[in-house]
Amino acid sequence: MRLSRLNLLFAGAALLATAQVQITQEPGKIRVDIDGKPFTEFFTGANGDVPKPFLHPLRSASGKIVTRRWPQEQNTGEETDHPHHRGVFVGHDHVNGVNFWANEPKGRAENLGIFSLKEVAQAKGGKRSGVIVASFDWKDPKGKIILTEKRTMTFYAGGPERIVDFDFLFLPNGKVTIGDSKEGFFAVRVHKGIQEQKSIGHMVSSTGAVTEKNIWGKPFDWVDFNGEIEGEKLGLAIFDHPDNLRHPQRWHARAYGLFAVNPFGLSVFTNDKSQSAEYVIEADKTLRLRYRIVIHPGDAESGKVADLYQKYVNTRK
Repeated sequence: MRLSRLNLLFAGAALLATAQVQITQEPGKIRVDIDGKPFTEFFTGANGDVPKPFLHPLRSASGKIVTRRWPQEQNTGEETDHPHHRGVFVGHDHVNGVNFWANEPKGRAENLGIFSLKEVAQAKGGKRSGVIVASFDWKDPKGKIILTEKRTMTFYAGGPERIVDFDFLFLPNGKVTIGDSKEGFFAVRVHKGIQEQKSIGHMVSSTGAVTEKNIWGKPFDWVDFNGEIEGEKLGLAIFDHPDNLRHPQRWHARAYGLFAVNPFGLSVFTNDKSQSAEYVIEADKTLRLRYRIVIHPGDAESGKVADLYQKYVNTRK
C-alpha cells in the first residue's frame, strides 16, 4: 500500500512538472515547449537567414502540426505558392510605400522591407504561461528605420487547447502611413487539412457565416478554420481584441489556406475606391494591436470557440 501511494505521488509530481511552458533560446530562434511537448519555434532573423520574424510550426495539444510546413521545410508535399506565408507572421505591403508583406528576396515584389532584430528583452517560461518579448526595426531597402515593433507573445499551458496571445506595439520613427491594402496584417498559413480548398476543411465566422465567399473582406470578432489532420478533428481560430483599431476588423481569409486579420483594408474588400482604411501613426503617437490564436479539438461549435472568445473579452487588460 505504501509503495502504491508513493507511485501515485511520483505520478502526480510528474504531471505537475509537465504542466508548464519551457522557453529555450537558441541561435536565431527561441523554442517553446508546452506541457512537456514541442509547440513552436520563434525565428527571429538574427542570423539573417529569414526575411521576417515568425512562429513555425504551431501544434495542437495532441502534437499535430496545424500550419503549413513549407517553405521553412522542403519536400513536404504541400502547395508551394506564396513563399512569404511563413507560419505565423505580421506584415503589410505599403508602410511608407515599403513592402513588408511579400518581402522574400527571391520573390517578384519590389521595394522590399527589412525586419531587423533589435533585442530579445525577455524569454521566460513558467508553470502556467511563458513570455517572449522582442523588438524589431522595420527598415526600408536603404536601411532607414520606419518604425520599431515591440512584440509580446504569451504562451499558455494546460487544457485541451493551445492558446497564444500576441501584443504588438508600434513606435514610429517620424510620421508613418500604412496604406489601404488587402495584403496584411496578422496572418497564419494553415495546414492543408483545415483549409477550405481541396480539403474537408471549413471556415466559419463569429456570426455563423461560412466559406471564403461570405467571410473574405468582411468584419467579424473571430474566424475559425477547422477540419481534419492525421485523423483528428482540429481547428485554429484567431480572435480580434475588442479594443483594437477598427474592431471588428476585416479578414483576408482565403480558401487555399491564408488566414489573416487586417485593420488596414477597406476599398479592395468593399470594391469601393471612395472608401479607405489608410492609417497614419503620427511621430509622437503609437499603435497597439492585440490578437489571440486558439488551437482546439473539434470544429468551432464542439470546440466552444464562441465561449473561448467571450472569456478573452472578459479577461482583457
